[in-house]
Amino acid sequence: MNAIQISTTRIDDPVARTLVTAALADLGARYGGEGDETPVSPDEFEPPAGRFLIAWIDGAPAGCGGWRTLAEDEAAAEIKRMYTVPEWRGRGVASAVLRAIESSAREAGKTRAVLETGDRQPEAIALYRKLGYERVPNFGYYKDYPDCLSFGRPL
Repeated sequence: MNAIQISTTRIDDPVARTLVTAALADLGARYGGEGDETPVSPDEFEPPAGRFLIAWIDGAPAGCGGWRTLAEDEAAAEIKRMYTVPEWRGRGVASAVLRAIESSAREAGKTRAVLETGDRQPEAIALYRKLGYERVPNFGYYKDYPDCLSFGRPL
């Protein structure tokens, strides 16, 4: 396998849209509904308020993720739309994307990263814990849902 390359793009770029659609379909299969009904605007992922990243391997998109400034805390980057294409799972793509997201947020002056996930995503929970994320009080759109798990870590 060649190296993972990370590029920044708009979340409404055609490749990004394809990856986000796949991410939402994956969430929909796990939880039902549309996958993630959190209101998201493409402008929230534009500098300086956020970024959206795509991982590439051998010229093919392998995963994605982004961050936006948390509405309740200007110092926090909220991680959204983390996804790895199934054939690239278990090969370090998600770790590379998450590290790039953290670096981007840090460069933008953010001091911590936070995210919501769910109890039906054990691989995501394992990734976040492996990279130093700890449980934080639930926040955001799904904060009152019983299967919501929120994580955070200092940047």
